Amino acid sequence: MTAAVSGKDDPTILILNAGSSSIKFDLYAGEEELVRGQIEGLGATPRLQAKVLRSGLSTDRPLSADEAHDHQAALAIPLKLLEETAPGRTVQAVGHRVVHGGVDYAEPVVLDDAILAHLKRFNPLAPLHQPHNLAGILAARQAFPDALQVACFDTAFHRRHPWVNDTFALPREFYDEGVRRYGFHGLSYEYITETLRERMPEAASGRLVVAHLGNGASMCAIREGRSIGSTMGFTALDGLPMGTRCGQLDPGVVLYLMTEKGLSANDISDLLYKRSGLRGLSGLSHDMRELEASDTPEARQAIDYFVFRIRRELGAMAAVVGGLDTLVFTGGIGENSTTVRARVCEGLEWLGIRFDAGRNAAGESLISTNNSKVQVLVMRTNEEAMIRRHTARLFGQAGARP
Repeated sequence: MTAAVSGKDDPTILILNAGSSSIKFDLYAGEEELVRGQIEGLGATPRLQAKVLRSGLSTDRPLSADEAHDHQAALAIPLKLLEETAPGRTVQAVGHRVVHGGVDYAEPVVLDDAILAHLKRFNPLAPLHQPHNLAGILAARQAFPDALQVACFDTAFHRRHPWVNDTFALPREFYDEGVRRYGFHGLSYEYITETLRERMPEAASGRLVVAHLGNGASMCAIREGRSIGSTMGFTALDGLPMGTRCGQLDPGVVLYLMTEKGLSANDISDLLYKRSGLRGLSGLSHDMRELEASDTPEARQAIDYFVFRIRRELGAMAAVVGGLDTLVFTGGIGENSTTVRARVCEGLEWLGIRFDAGRNAAGESLISTNNSKVQVLVMRTNEEAMIRRHTARLFGQAGARP
């Protein structure tokens, strides 16, 4: 699988978001999205779900173990879809989502061996994501040796935080060695900010809070297009409760688990990353749709806590940004749960929000009233499109590659 140039102004770009047992992919010809899909169950019971955008045709079928026994084998699938969809095109650049860029990476970068080695140092800071992101990069480098490989970081959007929003009250040597508040979901926040700048420039330049609510959840305070504060910190555990992650936690709880319960570091990591959040609180599921459909008191309490924390952090983010002009809901829950949006917004007239229940129930993009001092929007995020923009820019700067 090799890449050849088919037009510098219209490059064929593959976007990859690699997980432990999955790969999400998008294929673009210039700005046109050709194919969108994902492969789940790598190495076990793999399954392909994909949609060809030009024709609207979709596929949802199992794959053989040989077809997708690891990340590298699975990359043959989007390549085949590219050949079927756009014959003669070859992948010229691959854009990768990388969760953690540490202190050093505040912008997307063209990958080489030295940068890859550096990025491995951040595996402990994002154990659910970083090792698998890097596995996808290694597989893509082998599959497409002539393509430009670009890393786009979820932390980059937050790297210009004010110092007070970037540090912890620990001895200074820890900050100097990189123990800081990094923030995550930056590609989503960047996409929302740029989209607002194009469509609603006043909102983009004002006091903005974006709530990215999904299996991973966080909120970001943005002023004049710049991240000022985030609910997430050193790792992707902090802030809001998530599908399986705990969110904000008194560090004394971790000490208690170690000294009184005898839990090891691995035990605590498994608890906080995989067995907490909505799943832990409900004892049922990490999926908001299942919780909303359930009549158990534990499911209701899990939603109650999720909503409470969003409202609490909304007040904090409004204080960080110096008031509030626009609130945006995005992410899988933010975009689709009318219940969560309503419960977050109702009764927030003191913050300037006048909520329109009818618009919310109808799925409109504006869900505040016309006389609301704060406009409340629902926007679809698109991290893959953001990665494509960065990758195309770096491809153009690098020049056509033979």
